[in-house]
Amino acid sequence: MAHVGALPKVHRHITGHNKEGKAIFSDKFDDESKMKVHSDGIAFALSYTTQGFPVDMEQDKDLDVYGKYLADTPGLVVSGGTVLRHVDIPPKTEGAMHRTVSLDYGCVLEGEVDLLLDSGEVRTMRRGDVAVQRGTMHSWINKSDTEWVRMLFILQPSKPLNIAGATFGEDLAGMAGVRPSD
Repeated sequence: MAHVGALPKVHRHITGHNKEGKAIFSDKFDDESKMKVHSDGIAFALSYTTQGFPVDMEQDKDLDVYGKYLADTPGLVVSGGTVLRHVDIPPKTEGAMHRTVSLDYGCVLEGEVDLLLDSGEVRTMRRGDVAVQRGTMHSWINKSDTEWVRMLFILQPSKPLNIAGATFGEDLAGMAGVRPSD
């Protein structure tokens, strides 16, 4: 299942300041946010990360944080920070049912995808639709025979959920190539 050429490359443009305080485009990283294909065919691009609130951009400290995570990819969530991630889902692919300890915004950029919850409820999402994922067990399903799906996710950590006396933590269900969050 080849990924190369399936969807356009992702370009993210990071801004900064020159010595005179004028806005510029940073050249610290390539503009391309490179996709990494996992064994299930789903591809991830780590397009930006932060750590700490509020974000410290003094002397490009936030760029250093991002560089650290580019060199050593984090789990789905960064403790005390945010994650900006692009995800490409091949045709006829169902991702693993999983849960993160985070509040996530997931926007469909290309294609059509089903969001399946562990209760059996499902919603079909189309280009421009957004899911606000609040620590629930869920799976993403691309039912198309030919079309890829591209999503943009912004994840921020949350406190573990306590519901009906049970605490719900991260559950990655063996997601291919994804390590546990810190």
